[in-house]
Amino acid sequence: MAITNTTLPSHRPRTARELGTMRGFPPPPEKRPTMENWDLPPFNRWSFQNVRSLIPTVDVPRGSGAASELTADHQPVGQVRYRAVDGATKTFADCLTETYTDGILICHHGRVVMEQYFNDMTTATLHLSQSVSKSITGALAGILHGEGKLDLDAPLRDRVPELRFCGYADATLNQVLDMQSGVRFVEDYGEPYSDMTRIDIAAGWRPPRPGEAASTIRDVILTLPQERPHGGDFSYRSIETDVLAWVLEREAGSALANLLSDRVWSRLGMDRDAYFTVDSAGTALADGGFNATLRDYARFGLMMLNGGRHDGVQIVPQSWVDTCRTGDPAKFNAPYDLVSPNGAYRRMWWIHDVDRGDYMARGVFGQLIYVDPEADFLAVKLSTWPDYLIPNFTVDTLNALIAVRNALAD
Repeated sequence: MAITNTTLPSHRPRTARELGTMRGFPPPPEKRPTMENWDLPPFNRWSFQNVRSLIPTVDVPRGSGAASELTADHQPVGQVRYRAVDGATKTFADCLTETYTDGILICHHGRVVMEQYFNDMTTATLHLSQSVSKSITGALAGILHGEGKLDLDAPLRDRVPELRFCGYADATLNQVLDMQSGVRFVEDYGEPYSDMTRIDIAAGWRPPRPGEAASTIRDVILTLPQERPHGGDFSYRSIETDVLAWVLEREAGSALANLLSDRVWSRLGMDRDAYFTVDSAGTALADGGFNATLRDYARFGLMMLNGGRHDGVQIVPQSWVDTCRTGDPAKFNAPYDLVSPNGAYRRMWWIHDVDRGDYMARGVFGQLIYVDPEADFLAVKLSTWPDYLIPNFTVDTLNALIAVRNALAD
């Protein structure tokens, strides 16, 4: 492995403890997150590790078996150098510090070569995954499809009759899984009247506006109109995952948290129960409300890296996993190609390079599961960025991880 001497990071974000967030008995009012600001800086440094203290949740049980072993073979990969977006040469350790990392775990050839925690996170801490939740829900869809429970080409109104009067009536699961429906959904984070903010309110992540009755996630789905033909270019819309989850629950006759526990979480030797945030109707937020430990995200990622298998048992069908690595770059345009110029989006996963077939689950504020079967390489990164989207952080993180991947291959 090509390694050079490390250098000190130029900037270290303050931890929640150093910021004084939720410190004291009781904490002073100005140091307590509210429903208006809990996921924004500086409060997200605390709240992403304590979501259950703020929002109603439902467990995803791990089952009763022993936790599966993660064999360690630690390597000094923090010293690996990469070229940052600003043109500077930095170390992977610099990247971790400067991109507000809470936890990082890297596996190569099935062994953990790096596992490190920041911001008082521990091996037992459950961390919010944001839109990594989408990819986990997509994998669950693959399992139910393999069981013969899903018709990917049927109009959604045939699966969930309530959808017949909204924009999703004639869309198919295939189109929703690839985010190629023609439904209008404005994915503007933090904008007071965007569709994304409507979902935040419905999910219980934001308080209702004065004088407005609280709705539910599925109430919002039923208001969304069609604005273009289904099957067009990829357009990222979080609500597509919530539509998918509605179909999964209806076809399987079970709640999303129970389905995920039964088909995935109880079969991978997880350390801890996971959980979803839920709305006032008890509906799990499939598009971003999933929480788990760093090691358990890694166990899930290793299953995907191994073609959907764990301990010799096929969990997600191999054919489904293979499809997650293939996509059409012609449908993957600006602004998405800034991070992945030869990328695509398939079955709730981001494909970084369609020629290589490396792919990833990504969430706002810096959540990431990166899977590269060609290199037998997995990385999980949990973060609390100071903004929803910071493209330079995403590009730097991927460049740094690819440098680590290549160094381990030397």
